[in-house]
Amino acid sequence: MAGLLLLATGCSSEKSSAAQQKPALPAVPVTVAEVLAKTVPVQLRVIGNVEAYSVVSVKPQINGEIFRVHIHPGQDVQKGALLFSIDPRPFEASLRQAEANLARDRAGLSQTKAALSEKKAAQKQAEANVARDEAQLENARTQTHRYAELVKKEFVAKEQYDQIRTNERALEATVQAGQAAVEDAKAGVIAAEAAVTNAEAVIRADQAAVENARLQLEYCSIRSPIDGRAGDLLVHAGNVVKANPDNPLLVINQVRPIYVNFAVPEQNLEAIKQYRAAGTLRVEAVVPKTSGARPQGALTFVNNTVDMTTGTIQLKGTFANGDNAFWPGQFVDVVLTLTEEPDALVVPSQAIQNGQKGSFVFVVKPDLTVESRPVTVGRALEQRETVITRGVKPGERVVTDGQARLLPGGKVVIKSASPAPKEG
Repeated sequence: MAGLLLLATGCSSEKSSAAQQKPALPAVPVTVAEVLAKTVPVQLRVIGNVEAYSVVSVKPQINGEIFRVHIHPGQDVQKGALLFSIDPRPFEASLRQAEANLARDRAGLSQTKAALSEKKAAQKQAEANVARDEAQLENARTQTHRYAELVKKEFVAKEQYDQIRTNERALEATVQAGQAAVEDAKAGVIAAEAAVTNAEAVIRADQAAVENARLQLEYCSIRSPIDGRAGDLLVHAGNVVKANPDNPLLVINQVRPIYVNFAVPEQNLEAIKQYRAAGTLRVEAVVPKTSGARPQGALTFVNNTVDMTTGTIQLKGTFANGDNAFWPGQFVDVVLTLTEEPDALVVPSQAIQNGQKGSFVFVVKPDLTVESRPVTVGRALEQRETVITRGVKPGERVVTDGQARLLPGGKVVIKSASPAPKEG
């Protein structure tokens, strides 16, 4: 029995010695990055497409033959630039005819006005004659009345009274004739005034005809209504065109400024309205697989209805596009910045691991051991950064490379620090 105890004791002692001699696990080489607190933008990222600021289909407003084309396809054109010329000769002839009619009728109006002046002068003369005759008649009536009294008293001869009476009746006839002449003169003036009115109406019609003829002649020169870029020529010199045809001669797209059209889920609408009320929202866009600075614009349009089929709301950003970075019809990556969040905790995205219980990171302690720390992940940012809303503190170091060989509590050796995310 004692021999068995000695044997057991000897075996136990050998195992303990073997355990003490087992080497410790080597430190795992890792790279780390510091948890930073910085201001980060709150953004929406979607795919959008470029849309011309305005599109004009150039069409002729008159019938005629295209006399000359003054531009080349794809050319930048300025507002008012001459694009096409339609043969102007028929319209020049119409303008000359209208101007001749106007000159003729103006001469006729001058004659009619001269006749009116004569009629008015004749009316005034007739009225003056009537006034004179009425004064003489009044005097004759006074004499007749006086001589009638004298005849009754036999102070004058009856023949003398008869002579005065006859003169009175003659003046009455003269006044009646004068009044008839005045009425005739008035009728002549009215007729002359009507003739002047008609002649003036004819003049106005002639002037309208001249203006219309000039306008038709101006339509022979088709000019660009906007600044923009011309598309392909659809009609060439020598073709006969009609006014307002179905197909345009040319399509011009205004590309400076330009729209970027995109849609976001309707659940973002309230936030967009809230932040837009506080100021203009910045929109950034870039053509995929291109490098360089990202053009910036402003949110200028929010549609008045949500698309029920897609559950999205249409938005538009306006860009200056001075360097023609955008072209109508292109697809672009769009970033709409709503606001900025200060003091957000940011780590490199590669530091975040996914486990059975959710996301976690390895935090390096001051003694160079690691701790598996569960975290709550927020928004993903550019430059492969992610916002952590819970689980880490500013200044802590997290492992960004080498996590596959790590165990909680294990030792690490830091190879080199990853470049720290730039402060916002």
